[in-house]
Amino acid sequence: MKRTLVGTVASNKASKTLRVEIARRFPHSKYGKIVRARTVCHVHDEQELAAEGDLVEIVETQPRSKTKRWDLVRVVRTAEIVDIPSASGDETE
Repeated sequence: MKRTLVGTVASNKASKTLRVEIARRFPHSKYGKIVRARTVCHVHDEQELAAEGDLVEIVETQPRSKTKRWDLVRVVRTAEIVDIPSASGDETE
């Protein structure tokens, strides 16, 4: 049984490679405060389906390179593109 994880695409700048961040929260072992941490995985994306900000499911695989140990299974949710109006005040009324 191979491990599957769900994370957010942080970068897709490399060809056929994604940088996926998996966020987790856990209590500190001594103090009990909730701590946030992240794990970064390099993922192989053959068809280059995922974009930056997408939520993706990845599966563990044999090493493809020095850092790539994961394959893309599917894009769970695509990122929403937000249109931000310019702050310069050039809008016509």
